[in-house]
Amino acid sequence: MKDKAINYYKQGYSCSESVICAAIDEGLCDKNLLAVATAFSGGMSSGCLCGAVAGAQMVLGSNFGKGNSCQNQESARTKAKEFIDEFKQNHKATCCKVLTAGLEFGSPERKHNCTNLVGECSEILGKMVGTKIC
Repeated sequence: MKDKAINYYKQGYSCSESVICAAIDEGLCDKNLLAVATAFSGGMSSGCLCGAVAGAQMVLGSNFGKGNSCQNQESARTKAKEFIDEFKQNHKATCCKVLTAGLEFGSPERKHNCTNLVGECSEILGKMVGTKIC
């Protein structure tokens, strides 16, 4: 899943869209979630929550949230916190502005940094969700 997400990002999809596209490919969420993910790119275009983190959270909600038909359903909030805790072990923050501090928008350095974040978020997500639950 990590490699798929990175490939989508390199093809021009945003950070949030790349995570969602990889999850769609893996059967982890509905393709309609891609349109939702667009609004979460670049920290919701304000530099707030990292789009790759937001994309992963959307997939977790899709799999564990209210209305899900899974048996043995886990709390989406529990999974959301578990994801954030693991991500913060390496980064201490989930804010796009913090994660890209000192990197000019559109620069190769920022693109490389964000590529790594997309890959890491997809990797954590893949471990947490694995194969399609329902």
